[in-house]
Amino acid sequence: MQVMTALFGPTDAVERATALREAGAAGVFTFEGPHDVFTPLTLASTVGGLDLLTNVAIAFPRNPIHLAHQAFDLQLLSEGRFVLGLGTQIRTQIEKRFGAEFDHPVERMREFIAALRAIFDAWATGERLNFRGEFYRHTLMTPTFTPGPNPYGPPPIYAGALGPRLTRATAEVADGLLVMPFGSKRFLQESVLPQVRTGLDAAGRAPADFAVIPEIIVATGTSEQEWERAVASTKKLLAFYGSTPAYRPVLAVHGWEDLQPELNALSKQGRWVEMAGLIDDDVLNTIAACGTPKEVAAHVQDRVAGVSERICLYQPGPIGADALAEIIDALV
Repeated sequence: MQVMTALFGPTDAVERATALREAGAAGVFTFEGPHDVFTPLTLASTVGGLDLLTNVAIAFPRNPIHLAHQAFDLQLLSEGRFVLGLGTQIRTQIEKRFGAEFDHPVERMREFIAALRAIFDAWATGERLNFRGEFYRHTLMTPTFTPGPNPYGPPPIYAGALGPRLTRATAEVADGLLVMPFGSKRFLQESVLPQVRTGLDAAGRAPADFAVIPEIIVATGTSEQEWERAVASTKKLLAFYGSTPAYRPVLAVHGWEDLQPELNALSKQGRWVEMAGLIDDDVLNTIAACGTPKEVAAHVQDRVAGVSERICLYQPGPIGADALAEIIDALV
């Protein structure tokens, strides 16, 4: 099984990517947090043998042309080992943090991916760029701004999705699905995969032509102190995710739907410490892979058996290289 895990910022990106590669990681990813999502990957592209993934770059505050150039260049730098992972985020974040539009997110994401493909195709073929959609229009691409064909081809485009409509749309138009880390085996089997199959069927696509990449939150450590810190951080992370209405369906499949409004109410009052106290051991061990590295590996294998041979391990803070190596060894 191929394992990818996170880079957390630009200052140690090369050193961390090197350590993760030596621990057996197949690749590294970044997410939209306190740092830019592309800069660490640009630095990590100098570390050979690692796949690179934005997990995810939030699409709507960006323009397809901007993203196309960034993705094109990372594909060049990595010699064909880059995947552009896109996400929608939620309305509050898009409108209040980014100051961008969020209306019709499923249709907007479909069109965003179509625009990217049109731009990549124009660069590759030299034909006129003529993309006219409801949300995006790109009708000018002069030679001055055209990089030409990418020797490694255009980067694959994945999308993160949770809800049924976006999951189906992703299966119809993208190259892969990034399964949200706030999830469970039951939610994956009962909610995600049926929508993937529906989307693939609607587009006349074969499952072999589409990647499903489960992301799994991990809490582990090689000492008692590391373990306690990991559990505390993971409970905070689960409380943050669980407070969002979009994630209520994950809790609902286990009968925990009433937890979401409780967490949401506390979040609006800024009571973040109390929120973590509402995450009991059942929620923790269902959504996150917890325990020793071998126990984490067993949880991962059980969750993704028959679904994927590639996973993303997600954690609130950097996982130790030794613990990662043990997890990877146990997954082989």
